[in-house]
This record gives sequence, structure tokens and C-alpha cells, in this order.
Amino acid sequence: MAGMDTLKTAIAARRDDLIALTQDLIRIPTLNPPGRDYRAICDYLAARMQAQGWQVELIRAHGTPGDSEAYPRWNIIARHAGGRPGDCVHFNSHHDVVEVGHGWTRDPFAAEHVAAEDRIYGRGACDMKGGLAASIIAAEAFVALNPDHAGTVEISATADEESGGFGGVAYLAQQGRFDHVQHVIIPEPLHKDRICLGHRGVWWAEVETQGRIAHGSMPFLGDCAVRHMGAVIDEMERTLFPLLAGKRTAMPVIPDGARSSTLNINSIHGGAREPEADYTGLPAPCVPDRCRIVIDRRFLIEEELAEVKAEVRDLMERVRADRPGFSYEIRDLFEVVPSMTDRDAPVVRTTAAAIERVLGREAGYVVSPGTYDQKHIDRIGRLKNCIAYGPGVLDLAHQPDEWIGVGDMIDSAGVMALVLDDLLG
Repeated sequence: MAGMDTLKTAIAARRDDLIALTQDLIRIPTLNPPGRDYRAICDYLAARMQAQGWQVELIRAHGTPGDSEAYPRWNIIARHAGGRPGDCVHFNSHHDVVEVGHGWTRDPFAAEHVAAEDRIYGRGACDMKGGLAASIIAAEAFVALNPDHAGTVEISATADEESGGFGGVAYLAQQGRFDHVQHVIIPEPLHKDRICLGHRGVWWAEVETQGRIAHGSMPFLGDCAVRHMGAVIDEMERTLFPLLAGKRTAMPVIPDGARSSTLNINSIHGGAREPEADYTGLPAPCVPDRCRIVIDRRFLIEEELAEVKAEVRDLMERVRADRPGFSYEIRDLFEVVPSMTDRDAPVVRTTAAAIERVLGREAGYVVSPGTYDQKHIDRIGRLKNCIAYGPGVLDLAHQPDEWIGVGDMIDSAGVMALVLDDLLG
């Protein structure tokens, strides 16, 4: 075993490399959608890890959502086997980032390092290329000091977490790539002194109200689907939203508002399609015969998925009872049940001890309000010994002027290296 002071010194000596690595990763604009530059970032990581003697495998998730010849879903797994029998510790990060959006005051892909603030700015800096870089530096430092370590260290960079993870961790789990793994750490940005045990559940669905088309000058000959949807939303406001706000969980979800069940109306579409950008005419006078909303329902470990769906179905039936001619459809889009690792799990205990030794304070325990790739490691890979732990402030994810603190990455890398030392040293 290398010991904490030796590991901290080794990681501190890699500070400039950590900054450069993070910058290089941010400068590869792996935007999802559509899935840009996935192969480029995998090739970059492959070249780095192979040069240090790691075994590297690039894996394309053929046939998964979004995979195409134009935008193939590429993943990488780098592996370092020690000289003695032991467990496999796997660090998993997603390499995709969300759209840039508006409101930036810096170039989102310049990866500017502001020394006075000790921050690196850019899309994906926090979520989660900073965490990926920290895990790589931690693993490299540990292996350099312990070339004959027990077991195996693995690092993966995977696709599409931002759109469900089906071209990344889900595919790898289906292919049995976690069957030999005992411990998984996902360096999502939950802050350097907190361990994320899991996440709430999610149900996405499309709700459609149906009417009858007619001329807009004679709406009484038709049936307006948008008005029907207005009644649905009104019923949500009167009954469903108060019901959800009254539900509370024992899960340590952050922020506090997410300790309750939530529902977001993600989008609404009704009537004629939006015209092309260069269209200068007027819309046709029609009564809309279809209106659709997409709902994003986040639920608690105390709730059953069937109960969650029944609440919306019952709401629609109440509206139907009050509105002649009302008809509707509910179409499932996506669902994930909640996941939470036990505090006594080996990777939780080891990481908590490392946080206390490196940072000098007890670890906090949280649960994420949204899902991340732990769901696939748990449900498909059947591996419960999994947590999210990494540098960064969760509130910065998907925001303009996203940033990661270099000092936080150094500290988190120290924690991750110490976990490796405790489990495999």
C-alpha cells in the first residue's frame, strides 16, 4: 500500500497534467444530441492509456437509440491488471455533454483556465469531464506507485448518459461488461465530500387529447383538443400537483424540494405544426384535433411505478367524466425505478473513510434528484455495490459558464486514489 501522504504527493505533482487533460476533454465537443465526436474522445483516451501500458478496448453500441453511421455510439474501457488476485474497481464516466444553450460569457469549448479562480470553464467541465479527468489521474497515480497491485483497475468513458445511457452503460451491462466487477464509482458532480447512494425514479409519458377537426369559423362543428388539454392541465393544478407535494421520502435527496414527488410538463404541442422559419403566410383556420404534452414524473423509493401511472390515468378519467366527447391516450416513453445503495456496502464504507482521511471531515450521504447511469449497473448489471462520487457542484450542470474547480478535482482524485489503495493496494 502506498499510503495517503504518498498518494497525495503523487497527485499534487500531476496538477498541471490534470488541468491539461480536463481542457483537452472539454475541447472535444461531444454534443448529445446528435452524438458528435464520440470516436474522437475515445481515440484520445485510448492513446493516453495505451502509452502507459493499459489495455484498451473501443466498443460501439450497434443498434442502440441514436446509433448511426453519421453518429456512432462509441465507448472505451481501459484496464490495468495487477500482479496479484483481487477485486475489480471500475470508474465510469459519461463523455457526452448537453447542448450549449444561451447566456455564456465564455467560449464553451475553449476550456479556459482562470488561475485567479482556480477554475476551468466549459460545457461538460462539471458534468462530467472534470470527474473523468480526476478518476484517470487518481488511477494513474495509484498504478505508478503500486504496479504490482491486487486485482484490476478499470476506467470507462461511455456514451449517451444525457439521453438515457442506452448507447453507453446500458449496452455494456447487457454485454456482460460488469459481470467481473466488484466496485463501481461514477464521478458525477456531487461535491468532493458527499457520496451519492442512488437516485429517484422517473416515468416519461406522452399524454394526448383527441378532438375533431373543423373550420375555424365554425368551431362548434369540431371538437378542440387544445381545450381538452387545458382541462387536463387544470385538473393537474387542482389535484395532482398538491398530491405530489405532500409526498416525502426518507431518501436523502438533494436539493430539499426533490424530497417530494415532482412532475414537469416538458412540452406541449397542439393544432397545426410550427411553420418553417422562412414561411411568411398565415396559419390555416382549423380546429385542432390533437394536443399532446410530454410529462416528466420523478418518484420516490416509497412509491410503486404502477401507482405513479395510475394517478395520471385516474386524473384523465375524472376529466373524461366531466367533458362530453373527451378521449385520450397515454403512451409510455421511458421509465426507471429508484436505486439506492446501502450505506454498509463496501464501496460506500471505503469511500467514506477516504473522504474523512483526505478532507478531515465526515462524508455526507445524498441521493440525486435525477437519474444517472447507476440505474443500468444496478438493474441490468445486477451490481448493487455502486455509488456516484466526484468533484463539482451539481447545480452547475447544464448551465451557462459551467466550471470545475481544480482544487476540488485534486481533492477528489486523492479520495479515489485512496479508495484504490484500500481495496487493491
